[in-house]
Amino acid sequence: MAVAVTDSAGSPSIADCRRVELADPDVVDSAQPYHAGLELPARDAKKTVDRLVAAVERFSRRSVGDLLAQYGGSGRVVGIGLVVGSDVDPAAIANDHIRAHASEGRLFRRVIEEASAERGLAAEVTVEKRLYAEAAKRLGKPEPQLKNEINALGRGLERPWRAEEKTAALAAWMVLASRGQRAESTSRRARGG
Repeated sequence: MAVAVTDSAGSPSIADCRRVELADPDVVDSAQPYHAGLELPARDAKKTVDRLVAAVERFSRRSVGDLLAQYGGSGRVVGIGLVVGSDVDPAAIANDHIRAHASEGRLFRRVIEEASAERGLAAEVTVEKRLYAEAAKRLGKPEPQLKNEINALGRGLERPWRAEEKTAALAAWMVLASRGQRAESTSRRARGG
């Protein structure tokens, strides 16, 4: 889920909200490339997974690139906020099925980070279960207030305003706020303040 947040008179507002496909809909099993290799012999599994991962890399580079071009053709994108389910290294997970899920999460995270970096944008990664606590610190607002404000941001949108849209919006707001704080800090340093 991609949500573009702008700063309107010191308050965030939603500029765009859409689903961005990272897996190629024309390549069977590309949505879960590591799962596709679970029941195969090791050699066949590696070939299958490698082929599917390459398909995800190609497709996502294009889809994320297109999105960023639409959002920031004039250099308006200041950063990427990326919400992930976990930051656990998939190699540390003993269960094959859970490791496959973690590997897919890591793959989709990596392709977004790489596509962003190709355009000179850093991705700020936050684990979903820590998102509101980190946002409260960064934005200087209590979590209940943030939840109310995020809920209110979705009013008037034509699409549903579910948890994934809300977390994407909050991550974007955090990036926007940190870029504004850095710019203000840089400005103060430039003035000798």
